[in-house]
Amino acid sequence: MYIPPAFRIEDAGKLAAFIQQHSFATLITHDGTAPFASHLPMLLRPGTGGHGTLVAHLARANPQWQHFASGSEVLAIFHGPHSYISPSWYQTGPAVPTWNYAAVHAYGVPVIISEPERVLALLRETVAAYESSFAQPWTGEQFPEFIGKLVQGIVAFEIPITRIEGKFKLGQNRPAADSQGVFAALSRSEDANDQALAQLMLAEGCVRENAS
Repeated sequence: MYIPPAFRIEDAGKLAAFIQQHSFATLITHDGTAPFASHLPMLLRPGTGGHGTLVAHLARANPQWQHFASGSEVLAIFHGPHSYISPSWYQTGPAVPTWNYAAVHAYGVPVIISEPERVLALLRETVAAYESSFAQPWTGEQFPEFIGKLVQGIVAFEIPITRIEGKFKLGQNRPAADSQGVFAALSRSEDANDQALAQLMLAEGCVRENAS
């Protein structure tokens, strides 16, 4: 990923938090002829390896897991908030339209998890992660035979992260007045994605909330 210095994020804790918050990823592999992509939730275990380990599963009918046999590095892309940026929001010029966004790329060589008990543990971990905010979390424990059959239809895997890149393109290269103009416009928007991008600008110290 092309990352100008102003947009590069290297803080390990910040990268881990971003992955955990935006855990629905795009997994990209190569079958020897062409790229292949799947969209799936991926959990991060930050305490393992230098950059943590991603864990996930694919449907066994999905041919992508067969690409893992090559031992080649794969890419998992985690997408954050993004939005079109109008030059009319800037105080200085001339300027052109752009698109601001946040993304993290994680690389590693996937390893298939074959032990049934580990696969089942991964499924439970995944469900628990996404059900944790519910008043009555679903566990699936009441359907053991059904869950057991489902386990046979998936391929679980882990990706020890060998390298990771973070890019938060938030207008850090613009004058402060321009950033404030962008923040104000995004904050006024009724689009939740625009508002999320504005809040990320604020969290990253790119703008001041009550600047006049």
